[in-house]
Amino acid sequence: MTTQIAWRHSDSVQVEDLWISGTGAYHTYRIPAPVITSKGTLLAFCEGRKPSHHDVGEIDLLLRRSVDGGRTWSDTQVVATDPGMTCGNPAPVVDGTMDTIWLPFCRNPAFDAAQRANKWRYDRPVWLTRSDDDGVTWAKPVEITGQVKRPSWTWYSTGPVHGIQLRSGRLLVSYTHRVRREDNRDASRYAHVIYSDDHGATWAVGGSVPQEGTNECVAVEMVDGTIFLNCRDQGGRGRRCVAWSRDGGLTFADYGWDEALIEPPAQATAIRLTTARAHDRNRVLFCNPASRTRDRLTVRLSYDEGRTWPVQRVLETGASAYSDLAVTDDLSVFCLFERGVTSPYERLTLARFGLNWLEDGDARRARHPAPRLRPAPHGIL
Repeated sequence: MTTQIAWRHSDSVQVEDLWISGTGAYHTYRIPAPVITSKGTLLAFCEGRKPSHHDVGEIDLLLRRSVDGGRTWSDTQVVATDPGMTCGNPAPVVDGTMDTIWLPFCRNPAFDAAQRANKWRYDRPVWLTRSDDDGVTWAKPVEITGQVKRPSWTWYSTGPVHGIQLRSGRLLVSYTHRVRREDNRDASRYAHVIYSDDHGATWAVGGSVPQEGTNECVAVEMVDGTIFLNCRDQGGRGRRCVAWSRDGGLTFADYGWDEALIEPPAQATAIRLTTARAHDRNRVLFCNPASRTRDRLTVRLSYDEGRTWPVQRVLETGASAYSDLAVTDDLSVFCLFERGVTSPYERLTLARFGLNWLEDGDARRARHPAPRLRPAPHGIL
């Protein structure tokens, strides 16, 4: 069954709510993750949280599909569920070579509110499902914790954001982990990636960002093959941490803080839009709540592979939090994001826009150049 979406137009942006908290079988819908399949189908994933808006309790992974560019949508389908368990943090990645969609996620006991403060001490097993029919059906999930988690790591989190396929064919997915210290207490978080070189048959641990306090991250492949990793800051700096890998994600030696990318903190997303070879110039998009609180969701545009962000447009001025981006072959951009009136977790909204809205004759460029990056403590940015 499909439902018609009545897109609302606002300054060349079309918006529509895909999920509204309190409707259906769920208290709250959170953690958006859209991807475009190799057949052009738009898949929108999220968490369906049953007891509350918190990231504990019984949680299912949900999906809606659109085969006509977002005009109509399938009903919500459950991709992963388990009574008494949390199935969360979707991190879909499309293998365009095999026409397969892989979905890594975390699965752990559904802690109650009293256990929420200590949930970071619990291991979070990593699971994986896949679809070979454009997202219509999904395989029985299998656990891959032993392949992608080191023995010294404790709490572990997938994405939550789309993964990417490199030009080499490698599948790359972003993760976060904590390290067990000598006193058996958890250290701070570290962003890292996992990868597969055999189309998802096996997975391995990739590089970690050496900077302590990095969290949820997103990867973009640069035109020269460098992997750009943009990380949430959990250390109170209020800026995004950025890192680069020149070996396909095996190591991230160069890193620093991007003073232009303010954050609350919160999860954020980035994606390749164009290349100079295929279009007129290189373009990379970045989206997050550009504020010290979870509001003012802003899309930024870089022409120099994530070094500076001279163009910015605000998608949502009010309460807003997590988001993720997907780009179609005709350069339509879809942004699935959390928003609301009194809370950013009241609905998951899909926005569709294009280059005309983003660039707008450069009239929306920042009035002053973006600040230069602070020198990295290890390596040169």
